[in-house]
Amino acid sequence: MASELQMSPQLEQIHGEIKDNFRALSNGFQRLNNIKDSNRQSKQLEELTGRMKECKRLIKEFDREIKVEESKNPPEVNKQLNDEKQSMIKELNSYVQLRKTYMNSLDNKRVELFDMGAGASEPMAEENVQMASAMSNQELVDAGMKTMNETDQAIERSKQVVEQTIEVGTQTAVTLKGQTEQMGRIVNELDTIQFSIKKASQLVKEIGRQVATDKCIMLFLFLIVCGVIAIIIVKIVNPSNKDIRDIPGLAPPAPSRRLL
Repeated sequence: MASELQMSPQLEQIHGEIKDNFRALSNGFQRLNNIKDSNRQSKQLEELTGRMKECKRLIKEFDREIKVEESKNPPEVNKQLNDEKQSMIKELNSYVQLRKTYMNSLDNKRVELFDMGAGASEPMAEENVQMASAMSNQELVDAGMKTMNETDQAIERSKQVVEQTIEVGTQTAVTLKGQTEQMGRIVNELDTIQFSIKKASQLVKEIGRQVATDKCIMLFLFLIVCGVIAIIIVKIVNPSNKDIRDIPGLAPPAPSRRLL
């Protein structure tokens, strides 16, 4: 089906990586059936979980690329790509369900091992009872006091751990509060910067309009000056031209005298 789909090079690369991970998951679960040791099974499941997380990330990236290219592709191609995405999601969900099955089986094995360990400790308890019956009253009191001291020490250690946890939580809360305030100040500064940029843009537009107006005025003045210069030149070159009126303030050229 992948060969029939029309994909861009980016989509083909992502699709190929997803298929490679699916093959690795299939082979990994097949090898898992041959592993009997619980620790090795746990390690293998962790590796497969990482593969599934990578597949999930790649499928999301595949979906993003489909949405980016949706406007460029015809509807039939978009439908095929979405169907392929749904097919990959279903395949990933099947591996997730398979992982849950193996995890439940592994947990049951651990419970059985725990029960076996508890049964093995019963003879030890009976031996302790026999030792206690052979001890004198003073020895029993001393043993009881020792156990109580150990219990008190354990309680004190637990209190210290709780106090340390509370202290760390308090410090974390103070740090988070400071970071929240800092984020608030940053947001306020960003708003101020945005407002300043907006005002600066308006000022630049106003300056641009003023510059354009000044250029238009300068152009008109330049045209007027050029017209006046042209009239002066024409009057000097051809003073007998009556179509051009005399310029105020400019005396007509004196008639030339003919000498005998």
